[in-house]
Amino acid sequence: MTLLQTVVAFVVALGVLIVVHEYGHYLAARLCNVKVLRFSVGFGRPLAVWRLGADQTEWVIAAVPFGGYVKMLDEREGPVAPHEAVRAFNRQSVWKRFAVVAAGPLANFLFAVVVYAGLFMHGLPEARPVLAEPPPGSIAAAAGLGSGDVVRAVNGETITTWDELRWRVLQAALQREALRLETVNERGHIGEATLDLRSYPSSEVETNAMERIGLRLHRPAFEPVLGELEYGGPAKRAGLLPGDRITHVQGVPIETWEDFVRSIHQSPAKPLTITVARGTERLTFEVTPDTKEVAGKRIGRVGASPRDLDKFYMQVSYGPGVSLIRALEKTADIAIFSLRMLGKMLLGEVSWRNLSGPVTIADFAGQSAQMGWVSYLTFLALISISLGVLNLLPIPLLDGGHLMYYAIEIIKGRPVSERAMELGQRVGLALLLVMMAFAFYNDLNRLLTG
Repeated sequence: MTLLQTVVAFVVALGVLIVVHEYGHYLAARLCNVKVLRFSVGFGRPLAVWRLGADQTEWVIAAVPFGGYVKMLDEREGPVAPHEAVRAFNRQSVWKRFAVVAAGPLANFLFAVVVYAGLFMHGLPEARPVLAEPPPGSIAAAAGLGSGDVVRAVNGETITTWDELRWRVLQAALQREALRLETVNERGHIGEATLDLRSYPSSEVETNAMERIGLRLHRPAFEPVLGELEYGGPAKRAGLLPGDRITHVQGVPIETWEDFVRSIHQSPAKPLTITVARGTERLTFEVTPDTKEVAGKRIGRVGASPRDLDKFYMQVSYGPGVSLIRALEKTADIAIFSLRMLGKMLLGEVSWRNLSGPVTIADFAGQSAQMGWVSYLTFLALISISLGVLNLLPIPLLDGGHLMYYAIEIIKGRPVSERAMELGQRVGLALLLVMMAFAFYNDLNRLLTG
């Protein structure tokens, strides 16, 4: 994917999530009869301004796209006409102020729920939870799991896809818990295995935990015949077509799809000569694999999948009601997992290297957009949840900091003093600067080390 495509995918993602968040504040303010003066996407110099509605609210697109704000009528920020004082934000009850501030993060969560519900109804291709042979000495091998075992349930709860299994394992690894897996082997024999994750290091949860635990997805042997090609991917750009049979890469014979994948993985950003059989013709193409980082290693990828892949995947889709319930559960699970990760970071149990900044997020935006609209929407939902969680943290300057002040006001019966709020803002600014510094450092470190 080109730099321009990555930038566009990132800017679109930022724009959507900022609008969703700020529109939550805006809508709540309107429902509470608070006058909104400005709705801004971005900060700094306005690039475009529209005045709409009875209140002539300014709708602004500003120069710096990293954020946005909703400016409401407030006597603390300027003079207010007597007849409009009743619509000033500072004149509202603490419960209304609480609702207006909380509406932003809640809008992010609601956006994720809507996206996930839509995807569940649309249907998603999912791998079945079939295990490959675990490496000797791994946790999975110690549990007695073997090649061809299908995981049917985790701690008594039925699962049907590899993604469900992976998510349960990640949660248990973070909490250092043991998991009871119910399996069925190729002969139809039902068994149980206990995956002991009580000593698993929490710092490695984000670094390909499934591989480290020894849980590998069973990958059947495919013929080296191209199936679906990724739009804009290296294989598509080079002129390869679905149905082409790969015969040689750099003159080396290719017998299986795994041979082809191995040769591509070993050659990130290196031009390769690929020979294919297309009907009765033998054709040669030059393909330069893109570079992707997986588990700290750089590998090549050409954006191609094998033919007949759908035989080993299931199409998972649900009705509206079940999709909504699953979307709510997924959003809640990710939000709770994010909070636990942040807590582990503060305690020093998880590395701050897992904190990502705008460069990494832009990279993920570009990669997900390249993989298709389903992946891009999933990325937007995930980032929206992260934005909602971040904004609910009790840090002054964030929505969570304001909610903390309002909670204190509800308990004490009077607002927090201006002096306390001023000190809180200084502390909050320092905390945010530290988090931003870590995030930018991690971004630069990933760029420099590849």
